[in-house]
Amino acid sequence: MNRRHALISLASVSLALLPVSAQAKTDTAFEQAAFDEAQASGKPILLHVFANWCETCHAQRAALDKLEADAAFANYVVFAIDFDTQKDVMLSFGATSRSTLIAFKGKTEVGRLVGDTKLAKIKALMSKGL
Repeated sequence: MNRRHALISLASVSLALLPVSAQAKTDTAFEQAAFDEAQASGKPILLHVFANWCETCHAQRAALDKLEADAAFANYVVFAIDFDTQKDVMLSFGATSRSTLIAFKGKTEVGRLVGDTKLAKIKALMSKGL
């Protein structure tokens, strides 16, 4: 038991010591006021219906990390809608499942993807918001 506890502690410390760039980025938690402000400013917006336990969602986040490093997408505002705790918000956007990406150009929805993790398709979706 002590050996298992020591190994778990060592693994936790190792993960904590990873450089920030190696750790997954987290989106801004969805708040209606911040979303409204981003829409009013005309910024490109991406909603990511995300669950921490969802492998597809994590794969989408990895693709988003790559795209957000591209200067073309630097002005994007990405909001995470928690699948487990924000069902009302999710449904207000017509999303019915996790791993949903919804792109906006200001106040206009320009496209969505559900369950897709391909970098090219996510890039094409986000390009619509520019």
